[in-house]
Parts: sequence; C-alpha cells; structure tokens
Amino acid sequence: MPQHFPYKYLIEFPLFSFIHSSTTTTTISLPPFLSSFFSILIKSFSSHVSNFKMGCKVMETKPELDISSKSLKKYNKGVRHLSENGISKVPKKYIFPASQRNNEKKDQLVPSLSGLNVKLPIIDFAELQGPNRLAVLDSLTKACENYGFFQVINHGISTDTIRDMIDVSRRFFQQSMEERSKFMTTDVRAPVRYGTSFNQSQDTVFCWRDFLKLNFHSMDESLPHWPTSPADFRDSIFEYAKENRFLFLKIMEAITESLGIVSKTTGNDNNDALKDFVSKEFEDGSHMMVVNCYPSCPQPELTLGMPPHSDYGFLTLLLQDEVEGLQIQHEGQWLTVEPIPNSFVVNVGDHLEIFSNGRYKSVLHRVLVNAIKSRTSVASLHSMPIMNMVRPSPTLINEDNPRRYLDTNFATFLDFITTCELKEKNFLDSRKC
Repeated sequence: MPQHFPYKYLIEFPLFSFIHSSTTTTTISLPPFLSSFFSILIKSFSSHVSNFKMGCKVMETKPELDISSKSLKKYNKGVRHLSENGISKVPKKYIFPASQRNNEKKDQLVPSLSGLNVKLPIIDFAELQGPNRLAVLDSLTKACENYGFFQVINHGISTDTIRDMIDVSRRFFQQSMEERSKFMTTDVRAPVRYGTSFNQSQDTVFCWRDFLKLNFHSMDESLPHWPTSPADFRDSIFEYAKENRFLFLKIMEAITESLGIVSKTTGNDNNDALKDFVSKEFEDGSHMMVVNCYPSCPQPELTLGMPPHSDYGFLTLLLQDEVEGLQIQHEGQWLTVEPIPNSFVVNVGDHLEIFSNGRYKSVLHRVLVNAIKSRTSVASLHSMPIMNMVRPSPTLINEDNPRRYLDTNFATFLDFITTCELKEKNFLDSRKC
C-alpha cells in the first residue's frame, strides 16, 4: 500500500526560506512524487519573488485605499449612520482631492451662499399643451442645446403628491439603521437597493450621500420588494411614480418634436404620429427612482454629495426640497441651481445625447453638502425598455452630421459600472464612434 506523507510535514516545510534565496541548505526526506512536485514549485516560486517585490513597490505609489474590512463595514452603513453617531469630522475615506473639491470657503457653504446661482430656463408645461406650443418648443430646444437642463412648472402633478413624496422620503431615512439596512445590497441589479456614496463597489473616495433605488422595469414584479415602512411609503411612491411617468412621456413628445423627428405641423395626423412614436419607444420603458439623502456635514468643504457625472437614460426628472446643493457645469463654471417650489429640474441624459446624435448633450452636474441642513431629492431616470438598443435616430444622420455613437443598452451600462469607477462622462465616452 502507498504510504501517505504526514500532513504535519507540509505545515513545517520551510517555504519561507526561499523568499531570501533561490537555494537552501535545509533538507528533508520526501517521497519521490512530492520531491518532484516541490522542486517545480520552488523554482516557480523563486522566479516570481523579485517580481512580487517590485509589484509591491509599484502598488505603494497608488493612492492609499481604506480597505480594511472593519472600516468598509462602517462606511458601507452610510453617512446617515455616521451622522447619527455624532461624527465631528469627515473621515479620510470621504475626503476628495483638493482639485476636485468645491472652491468655496467653509463659512460660505451654507444654503443660498454657495457659488454662483443660476435660474435655469423655465418650461411652462401648461403652455406646451396650448396654442403657444411652437414658442415653448423653441425655448425647449435652446435649453437642451445650451444648458442640458431646464425647470418645468405648471406640470399638473398636485402639490399634495409632491409634498407627500418628499415627506415619506425623509421619514424613510429617519428610521433606524436596522430598518434601512433590510434593503442594503451592492447588487446593482436588485429591484430595491439601499446604499451609500455613488457606486460604493468601485468608488475610491466615498461621497456624502445615502440613497434608496427603486426599479420600475416591471411594476408587478417590483412592488412586492418595496419597503413597507413607513406605512404610507408604497402608496406615496406608487402615486408619484405614475404621475411622474406621464409627465416624462409628454416631455418626450416635445423633445421628439423639437428634434424634427416628427414634422412640426398642426394637424391631428401629426399629433397621432407623435404620440404613436413616443408610445412605441417609451411606453414600456425603464424607470429608476433614486431617493437621495444628503445629511449635514461637519466639514462640507472637504467632500461632495455627488461627484461630477452625467445621468444614464433619456431624461431625469428631479424633485428637490428647498435646500440648495445641485450644481451644473456651464461654460467652464459650476453654477448652483436655485430650487423653485413645486417644480421639476429636468436634464438631458446620455441616452438622449446618443439618440439626438450629439445635438442635445448630457451635462456634468454635482451635489454640494452643507454644515447646517440635510437635503432630500428624488431623481426619476427614464429611458427605453431595458432590452432595447439605444442608437442615434436615422433622421439625424447625414453627410454633414455622421453617426457619432455606438449602439448601447442597459446590460452594457451595468457591465460598465460593475467593473469601472464612473467618472464624469466616461461611460458615454466609451460609446463614441
């Protein structure tokens, strides 16, 4: 019968001596099959030692990452958890490089005093549905071309629905960590996801933000996963999402018309064609709602609520409370958006930039935090159905304006964010021809 080499000798075998030398004077008796095995192992191990040491030196030149399991576990609970525990200074994990921070002084980082304020172009939704539609469409075109952002007023969503949405969002984050953590996951494909930062699985530096993401790709499948606390959470979210989606579809009709994809005429046939086009492309489209919580921060000048980025999707409809924080990049400057009560901030997403073949561009925006007030916002990101390919409209491609973007879809985006750190418009840049 073959004799088995005692396991204890494998434990005692002096492998570490080979780190210092390719030879050894230590000898032990081994069965032939193990002697051959260790001979090969030792030669291979020795040949890689110098490379290993060099690799360590290279790694030492990279930015220091706070990757201890204890620290990550603490930070993955979010900034709301840190605030609840009386944090007095911003942890290193949240400190952005000086070149990426806001350039205002700490005592200026309070509501109504941070940076240059801007009143975005205003689109009156009621006027868009009336006899002044062509004039409003012209304003919409200029807003999309020059800013990539606009604010919608008189949109038809009731004040009560808006108030309830903001209120239930605040109350969700005011619940205990135990209740919030029921939905904590790093799975970007989860129907409901509570998390922190921007993309915590990939972020080198965390941002000062917690969020709750709700996917509406299939309402029947998503609803059972939604939080049941607060007690009115589901009803408030459902009502708001339904009206928000209707508003998106009507704005997309205007966007489509402004791009000339459907001819600008006044006949009923045109109206039907416009509705049919939008219904076909977007009626069953994707809808992700992101409820954001930006707690007050002890050192707001060191961090960001959200880093500069563009939004995935066609349009984002943002509902925000009265606290300033959203900034857009315009003509090389960061401008603070002044909140208008009961309005929506709407911005061009990466998909609309692709669809318009670059005529309407998604714009970098970021979020500042302050030392005085927490901020709540609800972003609704809308696009085509998740299985559909997004591509430039054929009507917007010609010899003078060649195709500028590759086809893309939701799966491509998910693959990107699970392997890369989202920075500015790097996903859209990856789809350029």
